[in-house]
Amino acid sequence: MTSSFLVGLAQFHIAPDRPVTNNNSTLQFFSRRFNSFRFGPSKFTRNSSLNVAMADSDSNSSGADYAEIMVIRHGETAWNADGRIQVANRLSKDPKISHLYSSDLKRAYETAQIIAARCGGLNVVTDPDLRERQLGDLQGLVLREAAKLSPEAYRAFNSHRTCQDIPGGGESLDQLYDRCTAALERIGGKHKGERVVVVTHGGVIRSLYQRACPNGRSIGKVSNTSINTFHLYDEDKWTIKLWGDVSHLKETDYLESGFGGDGTSG
Repeated sequence: MTSSFLVGLAQFHIAPDRPVTNNNSTLQFFSRRFNSFRFGPSKFTRNSSLNVAMADSDSNSSGADYAEIMVIRHGETAWNADGRIQVANRLSKDPKISHLYSSDLKRAYETAQIIAARCGGLNVVTDPDLRERQLGDLQGLVLREAAKLSPEAYRAFNSHRTCQDIPGGGESLDQLYDRCTAALERIGGKHKGERVVVVTHGGVIRSLYQRACPNGRSIGKVSNTSINTFHLYDEDKWTIKLWGDVSHLKETDYLESGFGGDGTSG
């Protein structure tokens, strides 16, 4: 059954999002407060204007010394399939894509499958470390009911301490950061000199941005099916080549809608 929650005057719907490899429920529940959490010296703030190409600091490189990883936020299951098909069609024109990884949660995996079909039948490798944040006792709850049904977990979730985990097995923001950045590091280490696609979730992409740009600007909204390209080198060097590219959505109705991505959805 699909749940819903209210943010301001808008109503959002949360659909069940289960791993493709088991039956555990993994409904995603994100707060607008995510945008103000502090990671080290920098701070995420709301800024919807940052959907631009980043400076290409390695444009003269042959690519042999880094892995190019195109990280894509999933399409919503409630969407018409147009957005996911458009990004898949765009990627199908790139013959250099060698591998495709995905979170094993339904929304990401379905998007990855569409991309795989358009890109010559690439195999989708699922990785649970690319999942959205685990929310413990809040998992599957409706936002407006969370404070009443699980007040301790709700307070933990709204804490500004990034080391604060959530009762019931939920992750802290630091744990999310460590998990998903380690996952991308592993992928990059396997594919130096190659171009790889990774399909994942909004909170994961925010953590990856913070890893590449610890003192960077606000990333604003992470739109559905947006393409965010990272270059991963040896010696822990990460750079961003492209951020928030949704040019493939110009012919659809979804360019401005892009449900979630601003902290209200995974």
